[in-house]
Amino acid sequence: MTVKSALRVLQIFELLAQYPDGLTVKEMSDKLGWPQSSTFNLIQTLYNQSYLSQSASKKYKLGANLIQLGSKALDSFDFVTESQPYLQELMNTVEETVFMAVLSEDKVVYVNKFEFERSIRTSAYIGMQRPVYCTGLGKAFLTFLPFREREEILSKIELKAITPKTITDRQALELQLSEFFELGYTFEEEENEEGLLCIAAPVYDVSKRIKAAVSVAGPKERMLMHKDRIVSNLLVTTERISARMGYSK
Repeated sequence: MTVKSALRVLQIFELLAQYPDGLTVKEMSDKLGWPQSSTFNLIQTLYNQSYLSQSASKKYKLGANLIQLGSKALDSFDFVTESQPYLQELMNTVEETVFMAVLSEDKVVYVNKFEFERSIRTSAYIGMQRPVYCTGLGKAFLTFLPFREREEILSKIELKAITPKTITDRQALELQLSEFFELGYTFEEEENEEGLLCIAAPVYDVSKRIKAAVSVAGPKERMLMHKDRIVSNLLVTTERISARMGYSK
């Protein structure tokens, strides 16, 4: 059962979210197709409870109480658990192993892993830390973090070779990161484990910052054979998780 007045309150919030400079009561009633009198009564109630604010030009905007509620909602949002159905669906679609990781100083920490039965077995496990510069997940953070934060991380670490294909030249790494930024995703080819190719993409939160990264990993030859399909499904997945966390472009 839908309560009409509750639904209307939500529609007001969703409308005003699209107009940061606010709207008058008449503008809202026109856009929503409601009588101006009933629109005014709802607006006044929300304004009196500080869920809306009013500018000098008599336009109503989202109010301070919504900021507090949003902050508490974020605190209670367990994105690791919330993301699991999306990651499992991705694994079933691409039929390769899927990871999610977060950044911890100059390392990535695996927080989710869904291993497809036929995929290559990796040594990575939930809770494990790996270098940020030679993993697809780590490169996602280096690529999509603000430039100053990336520089701060790179200035603190030594680019050591883990496999013969690890990039150890900072200039070459930064050039690669610039290319990844244009692509919208990252990858690493046998830089951390021989025979393994990893493709990763960022997950953003409501503040439009990268919060986590998701990757698909598998045997190099098979990953290259299905790269376009894997990238497409990976980006759809990270966009869905980002939207779940309140992110909008």
